[in-house]
Amino acid sequence: MIVDLVLVVATLTFRALGAFGVRRFASWPVSAAHGMAVMLLLTASAHFVPASVTVMPNHADLIRIVPPFLPFADALVYLTGVLELLGALGLVLMATRWAAGLGLAALFVMLLPANIYEAIADITFANGEPASPLWQRIPEQILYVAVVLWVARSADSTPVRQLLSSRRNSSVEPAEAAVPATVNY
Repeated sequence: MIVDLVLVVATLTFRALGAFGVRRFASWPVSAAHGMAVMLLLTASAHFVPASVTVMPNHADLIRIVPPFLPFADALVYLTGVLELLGALGLVLMATRWAAGLGLAALFVMLLPANIYEAIADITFANGEPASPLWQRIPEQILYVAVVLWVARSADSTPVRQLLSSRRNSSVEPAEAAVPATVNY
């Protein structure tokens, strides 16, 4: 729940900066991209925190929420932490915002089994905090996916997206390319 609060407060703070003249944060999607990046820095940090730290979820807590059918839980926790950090960086850079948004949406969907397992197995973190109930966790994941896709959609002019669009447009059949789109008489 605190993670959701961080996302909302950070987004509102960035948007307020935009309202006070900071051009970078003049739009809601850009402010949300930075707000999500702040949230991801917080959540990613838990992937690397030693077990002795109990004020927040730590690496050992996150290993326990990895479903038993997945191998290499320790490595998966580190990997997802790195992916969250890269996603945060990708969201704040306009050139990579579209790709980062799509990648994070996929990551959030792939993390859902761990969140479901955490709730069903009733895992308690080292600080005594219980797992988020499933009725709360699934809507949170949907919110995160929606935010990163909205942010990605706002980044239409990024080089990655332009490259993909130009490749798609260059694959037009030669016969179709010869027909003018408009005829001026």
